[in-house]
Amino acid sequence: MNPNLMMMLSNLEAEEAMFIQNLIKDYSEDQQKTFVMMYQNKRRDSTLILVTTVVGFFGFAGIQRFLTDQIGMGILYFFTGGLCFIGTIVDLVNYKSLAFEYNQKAAYETLHLMKTWNP
Repeated sequence: MNPNLMMMLSNLEAEEAMFIQNLIKDYSEDQQKTFVMMYQNKRRDSTLILVTTVVGFFGFAGIQRFLTDQIGMGILYFFTGGLCFIGTIVDLVNYKSLAFEYNQKAAYETLHLMKTWNP
């Protein structure tokens, strides 16, 4: 893989970086670069999910769900205090998987978008 591309993927966690590398391995260098630039704008950092989950304990519960496009769950968390803090605690434990699942969807959406631009 291209060293410049590796540098662009260096801020990703290992599991996410391997997923992205496998996803774009058959693409040309230019296509890979385009994908990574588009993907970087869509993805959510797991640290952001962690911080917003912690904020749920002190104020606005459910921000992490809104950030991962789970609007219904975000509204539910907001009106129930993070499901009486139990849902917020579960999200606190599983914040990396919340981020990774969202990022997988974002990667597939980016691939689809690239295919519609360049059939």
